[in-house]
Order: sequence, then C-alpha cells, then structure tokens
Amino acid sequence: MNRFDTHEVFNQVSPFVNVNLFTCDTALREALEREGGAFATASLMELGAELGTAEMQELARQANEHPPVLNNFDRGGRRIDEIEFHPAWHKLMEQMIAAGAHASPWEGKHPHHGAQVARAARYILFGQVENGSQCPVTMTYASVPALRQSPGLAARWLPKILSRIYDPSPLPIEEKRGALIGMGMTEKQGGSDLRANTTQAELVAPGEARELFGDDGEAVYRLTGHKWFFSAPQCDAHLVLAQAGAAGLSCFLVPRFLPGGTRNQVRVQRLKQKLGNKSNASSEVEFTGAYGWLLGPLGRGIPTILEMGTHTRLDCVLGTAGIMRAALTQVLHHARRRSAFGKPLAEQPLMQNVLADLALESEAATVFAMRLARCFDHMDNPAEALLARLLTPAGKYWICKRGPGFGAEAMEVLGGSGYVEESSLARLYRELPVNSIWEGSGNVMCLDLLRALSKSGQAKEVLAAELGEGSHADPDYVRFTSQLLADLPSASQDEFGARQLAERIVLAVQAGLLLRHAPAFVSSAFVATRLAREPGGAYGRLPDGTNCEAILQRALVENA
Repeated sequence: MNRFDTHEVFNQVSPFVNVNLFTCDTALREALEREGGAFATASLMELGAELGTAEMQELARQANEHPPVLNNFDRGGRRIDEIEFHPAWHKLMEQMIAAGAHASPWEGKHPHHGAQVARAARYILFGQVENGSQCPVTMTYASVPALRQSPGLAARWLPKILSRIYDPSPLPIEEKRGALIGMGMTEKQGGSDLRANTTQAELVAPGEARELFGDDGEAVYRLTGHKWFFSAPQCDAHLVLAQAGAAGLSCFLVPRFLPGGTRNQVRVQRLKQKLGNKSNASSEVEFTGAYGWLLGPLGRGIPTILEMGTHTRLDCVLGTAGIMRAALTQVLHHARRRSAFGKPLAEQPLMQNVLADLALESEAATVFAMRLARCFDHMDNPAEALLARLLTPAGKYWICKRGPGFGAEAMEVLGGSGYVEESSLARLYRELPVNSIWEGSGNVMCLDLLRALSKSGQAKEVLAAELGEGSHADPDYVRFTSQLLADLPSASQDEFGARQLAERIVLAVQAGLLLRHAPAFVSSAFVATRLAREPGGAYGRLPDGTNCEAILQRALVENA
C-alpha cells in the first residue's frame, strides 16, 4: 500500500444489477400463475432479465439526471411547444411499448384470459426500474375503454395506440406509427373538484367541421381555458374536460396536431418542477381555441373520463407495489453483504425484524395488486366487477399511503449511503408520494369507496365471499373480518372514518390472500402485526418467534 493512501475500500456492497427481476421474486411468480397469467411466464422471464441489467439502471439514472426541457419556440420565433427528452427516456419508452405495457390487454378481438394479470406483472417489473416513463404508458393503456365509447374516434386512433412501435415524432396521427394518450382534468381553482372547471367548449357548426376535417361522425368543439396539470404534453392527444354550455362538463379528445399537420391551439406554459417523477414532463397549458372531438355523451364528462381513471388507479397500485419491491431488493442485497459489529446486517436480530417486516409489506402489496388485476380480467362477471369497484379506490388509498414510509425505512437500512443521490433509493423515495396524490388523493379515494358501498346492495356479500375463503385459517383473521363485515353498513355512511374503513378492507383482503397462498411463516406474521394489533408507524415490530430468516429467504432469491 502506498504510504500516501489513507485507506483501502472494503465492506462496500456492489450494486443490485444483472439479476432477473422476475425469477428472484417468488411472490410475483406465484401470483402470476394463480391469478391466470401463467401463459406469459416465458416472456416475463425474458423481460425480468432485460430489466435487471446494469444498462437499464443506468438509463433510469440518466433519464432523471437530465429531465425534460420545454422549447416554446423554434429559432425563427414560431410557436412549437416541443418537449426535449434525454435519449435515455426514449430508450425506456421504447422498451415499455415493445413489451406491450401500454396495450397488451386490448390486443385482438378476443384478448387472452389473464391478459390484465400478465400486463400487471410487466408493469410491476417496469416499476422496479424507472417510474416517470410509466406515466404516459399508463394513460395510454387507460384511454382505450374511454375511446371505445366513440366508434369514429376509436377507428381512427386505436390502431396507432395499440401499436408496439414507440414513435415520438411530432406529427399528425395519420403519419404516426404509434401513439400515446395523456389527460387534462384539473384546473387552478378546482383541483379534485372537477365540476368547478371553467374551460369552455363551443360547438363547431357541422358544415364547418366537415369542411375542415371531413366527416367521421363525431362532434367537433373549440376549447378555451386552461389546465393546471396536463400530463404528459408530448402525447399525441389528451382526454380533456370542459364545460359544453347548458349540457355541462363533457369529455373531449384534443390532439396535438390536426389533420393536415397544423398544430392545435394547446399552449404549453411551463413544465412542473416536481418533488419526484423528474424524468416525466407534467405541464400547465392554455387552450386558445383548440379543437376537440366529443368523446362519450354530452354532459357526461366525468363518467366518461372515469373509464380511464379506473385503470390509471389500478396502475397506481401496481406502480407502488413495483417501487416497494425495488426498494426491498436493494436493501436485502445490501444487508446480506454489508457487515457491522462482526457479522452481516441481515444476520442481526433487530435488522432481521425490520427487513422481514418490509418483506411482508411488499409481498402483501404484490398479491393484492395481482388479485385486483384479475378482477379487471373478468369485468363481465358482476361480482368481480363490483369487487374491482371496491378494491381499486381502497387499494389506491392504503397501498399508496404505505409507500413513503416504506421508502424511508428502506433508505435507513443503507444509512447515509441510502440518502445520497448515488443510491437509487433516494429517487425511489421521491417517486412514492405521487401514486397517492395522482388520480385522486387519499381522501378522494376513500369517498369514492363510500360511494361504491352506498350504491350497491351486493357490496357486503361480494366482499364477504372474497374474505370468507380463508375464514377458518386463523382466529385473529376470523375476528377481524367478522367485525369488518358487521361494521360495514354503518361504516359506509361514516365519512369521518372512511380512511380507517379503506385500510381495514385492504388489510383483510391482503391477509386472506396470504393465508390461502403464502407459507404460514409469512401469513402468521402478517396477521399478528396488521390484524391482531393495529399496524404501527414504523417497521420492525414483528413478534417473538417470527421466522425472519425464512421470510427473507423467500423475499429475494439470489446467488450469494
């Protein structure tokens, strides 16, 4: 050793890269097969290997290190409102579109049973790599049910939306090889109160519309107003809410480019400077007479766009499960290789308690998300459709709410190294709050759950059927679920306690799934810490006798 060298570097852990993100995840593999997506196992194994490479992690770093830039004008002073992305962003988008993360459940006249489950597994895997690029993918995926309400628009747009070619070129839809869809709902004065929107839509005379655009059978309007959040402005079209005179709030498809190549009058004012989600472009816009095509019935804008919102909320659950999984794998990989006080962190009892508790939370999020995806595969079944109606807002509330605390605990496992930008944990931590806020914050989700319960006389029966499958497995589970079902009629009328109700429903479903499908050392620890007593604000509260080593071995399968 050179006498001027002050130290050698040792006891530092190599990055968690060049692993197969699918094969190392036992809970996800089991859920894929159980929920009906086993046909996609081979493709997910290939995808897991691709996404686990060092190259993919580097692309994620670069896309966030170099966020998008808004160019309002070209060198000649012409208004263009183009978003410039780092090449890493485009590579990430190309990967997701090629894998069908935006469209696979909608492909073909008769999609494969289990297509939503298979797509959910893909989305969870992508969530372990980079999350900003998931935003336009989610909105594009979720736009399909809404677009199908207007056959003329569907015929024109869906072939490009369902394409597996990522085409970021700024062109009208007729010249594109693939298309992305965004949305614009919230305004400065209203936020979640969409009925307070002030953007106005004025009908274009049918004769004028035919002269301008031909006749596709859809009414054309001109929009004037603004959107406080408009995601993502580089998309080829957006679903937008606006007031259509006496008819009220209606939904419109607003393209970036009009037929013939003219830019639509959508003025991007600025990009949002966000806490996280740095790689993704979120914006504020003004409509200065932008053309929009009516989507769905006039005056039914909120129900129309909620066809989209239901699926974006599913992705909030899936995305959070993916980020949790990413954080968990990082800390388990680290703790198995980092020594302190004479032995690896993962062998120290208190650290085992924390790690195993995180592993339980991650597995519970995964199994819940995949079960919810199965509901979406069977929306023609009234019971499954109603269960989706209940579990989507409840799951978005509770699982997304658990995310930031999970990320903070994961950072602490690495100590100071987890808090610096060289670690991906800092970025993952900043990503977690957005899934709780976007597409309806926690309170909005809980109120939506109450609406679902109040509108269906079968809600209690459907929930009881889901919970009853594991009713004899554990006395604490029986007590918890019995009390939940007994409280349901009065709790569904209690706005003040709606958050607690949503939490109880999700915990009960998670526990039931784990009791039926996970090893006893997983399910018993989950029930003991989430049902037998209220979950605490910190992780590492597992009771004596918990088989932490078995939980951790199951949580991440990797070579030493």
